[in-house]
Amino acid sequence: MDKKPLNVLISATGLWMSRTGTLHKIKHHEVSRRKIYIEMACGDHLIVNNSRSCRTARALRRHKYRKTCKHCKVSDEDIAKFLTKSTESKTSVKVKVVSAPKVKKAMPKSVARAPKPLENPVSAQASASTSGSVPTSVKSASDSSVPASASAPALTRSQLDRVEALLSPEDKISLNTEAMTFKELESELLARRKGDLQQIYADERENYLGKLERDITKYFVDRGFLEIKSPILIPAEYVERMGIDNDNELSKQVFRVDKNFCLRPMLAPNLYNYLRKFDRVLPDPIKIFEIGPCYRKESDGKEHLEEFTMLNFCQMGSGCTRENLEALIKEFLDYLEIDFEIIGDSCMVYGDTLDVMHGNLELSSAVVGPVPLDREWGIDKPWIGAGFGLERLLKVMHGFKNIKRAARSESYYNGISTNL
Repeated sequence: MDKKPLNVLISATGLWMSRTGTLHKIKHHEVSRRKIYIEMACGDHLIVNNSRSCRTARALRRHKYRKTCKHCKVSDEDIAKFLTKSTESKTSVKVKVVSAPKVKKAMPKSVARAPKPLENPVSAQASASTSGSVPTSVKSASDSSVPASASAPALTRSQLDRVEALLSPEDKISLNTEAMTFKELESELLARRKGDLQQIYADERENYLGKLERDITKYFVDRGFLEIKSPILIPAEYVERMGIDNDNELSKQVFRVDKNFCLRPMLAPNLYNYLRKFDRVLPDPIKIFEIGPCYRKESDGKEHLEEFTMLNFCQMGSGCTRENLEALIKEFLDYLEIDFEIIGDSCMVYGDTLDVMHGNLELSSAVVGPVPLDREWGIDKPWIGAGFGLERLLKVMHGFKNIKRAARSESYYNGISTNL
């Protein structure tokens, strides 16, 4: 089924779904070239990307929700319309794997690039090249514009997966199965990846994730932020104080050690405690940050990990405005040379948030306090803060198709497959 853009989905139902799974009735919306301006019946306003693959678009296509907004007064007729599944006929799937090489921006000197692949003139007869995820071109039976060659069998799914794992974002290699068998292709990619690892061992010897953490630490320390290192094992009560009780959907994502402790799903509880304690002794404004692992039972996909690395920075006291928060985010991402835009959103923990997006990939969720949650932690001053996933930053910086290449892993090192 064709994935319709978000504006088509909300026009069909007149409804919006928040991160908490709450259905809102849309009073009015306007669509510009890339944005949708939405006004809810309850008075909330949003500006979102008109995307085909964003979280809300996926949720609307699944026709599932948790509850309705009590202020929007969503009618039974609205709900029935929302629950009615599309009866569009399914069409044959065309898989096209040959893509143009990506033009990448230069990265800052402080962050190492993937090593340049070895040059290899593979299949000079072929006219197509790929730098992407699937290494062949498969046409559906209904496509008769190019006759199929009996001597060029398509790669199997397992062969495609193997080649995808061995490909580097910077590879430029022809995948013409008439000129090159799977064994020859695999052998060529194995030679390149072994050369890449040997080059890293000879020259750099730094892990991308570790180096990025060190660079970010220096970046924030140089700008007057105090580095924090807090426990990974936290009281389960901390999660409940963040508004995530047993009835909350996010509670299912928490790795619990026993009834009293869990692995931290976020850095915020510990940073709340530090802000409260440091408020007694440090000058205004207080600026702190932490980089460290977090754990959630995330859904499978190319953007999620169950063990991931978070950067959270926050400032409390004077100067805590939205303008200053956006300026901090801009300076940080300009340092990493990552393009982004900031859009309004909401979440079940903090309420209104600012999402930092690179295309359809969410890099960060940022908040301008105070928020009602602050009272649970003894905080009564304005604050601003943002959280970034380091693996997502690496995914963008190195052009990885799958976030697992940027993660703590035994299968990849600096995005290079270790299964050689």
